[in-house]
Amino acid sequence: MIIGIGVDLVDVARLRRSLERTPGLRRRLFTEAEADLPVESLAARFAAKEAVAKALGAPPGLRHRDAEVVTGAHGRPVLRVTGRAAEVARELGVDRWHLSLAHDGGLAIAYVIAESAER
Repeated sequence: MIIGIGVDLVDVARLRRSLERTPGLRRRLFTEAEADLPVESLAARFAAKEAVAKALGAPPGLRHRDAEVVTGAHGRPVLRVTGRAAEVARELGVDRWHLSLAHDGGLAIAYVIAESAER
């Protein structure tokens, strides 16, 4: 059963300017494993973090670093949620995440589906 769906679109140039203007922002938004990726990849990951919040209903207390995009089997992006995001996901019965990322033409997008095996 689908618990929630989230989507977010990020302007890559705008994120680049924000990261240049505020050097500490990179470490506040992204995990250590994500932080050194190219800005296009960071934009897609930022979109994923925002999409996770939307899929969970945007509960208070979420932090961007509570959602991390890691590389899974065959290079597929996989979500890893921790902290408040994991707590809310457990409360909602989320036991599976689906993630799709793309970037092209200066934009990055992420789709997230939060799913529960319970019916």
